Amino acid sequence: MTRISVGSEDRVFVLTGAGISAESGLPTFRASDGLWEGHRIEDVCTPEAWQRNPALVWEFYSARRAAGAAAQPNPAHIGLATLESRLGDRFFLCTQNVDDLHERAGSVRLVHMHGELAKARCSWECGKAPVEDCKVYTSLDEVSRCSCGGRLRPHIVFFGEIPLEMGRIKKEIRNATLMVVVGTSGSVYPAANFVHWAREGGARTVYVGPEPPLNASAFTHVVEGKAGEVLPGLFVV
Repeated sequence: MTRISVGSEDRVFVLTGAGISAESGLPTFRASDGLWEGHRIEDVCTPEAWQRNPALVWEFYSARRAAGAAAQPNPAHIGLATLESRLGDRFFLCTQNVDDLHERAGSVRLVHMHGELAKARCSWECGKAPVEDCKVYTSLDEVSRCSCGGRLRPHIVFFGEIPLEMGRIKKEIRNATLMVVVGTSGSVYPAANFVHWAREGGARTVYVGPEPPLNASAFTHVVEGKAGEVLPGLFVV
């Protein structure tokens, strides 16, 4: 069994993708037929889709909220939270996932670069912070409006929009001596570049997943297997 040593001076950056949530029963990015839970991405996850049919966008993300609330953290989520508890501020987690499974497993030092299901924000970009919102809406009429009058939209980074917290993410990558990537295909940018940025800074890089990612050549270690089976015993601190 592969074991990765984490020294007293190491700083660990973890990137997680859809694969870790799939082990909790949540569907991955898109099916083999190109549909995302029965919808074309162009119809539910683009700025144009929101402008064209906000009711459908809210219907889609309300369904994802319901599925996310029913899912439970798996041993991979818990293993990462345990590692964080041992490393403290030498640990940083960036997830591409919009569910809250990491938080429910106990993770604290993390950012959601693609947004969060359980939040909403003003579609008029008035500058107000996102608000907590985990409701499962059955009608667009149920969705609140911002105090400025703008309709609230899911706090999700649509395709074509800039991921969140990129300044902080780049800083944490520069400081990292060990990068661990879990359950992401290496096909979605800019996240697929993170391993290259880490290697440029001299960090060790480890991938965990059931099969090698598209950018496998950038990793110093590729550990094949389900994250829930691999992560709990992977690190020696």
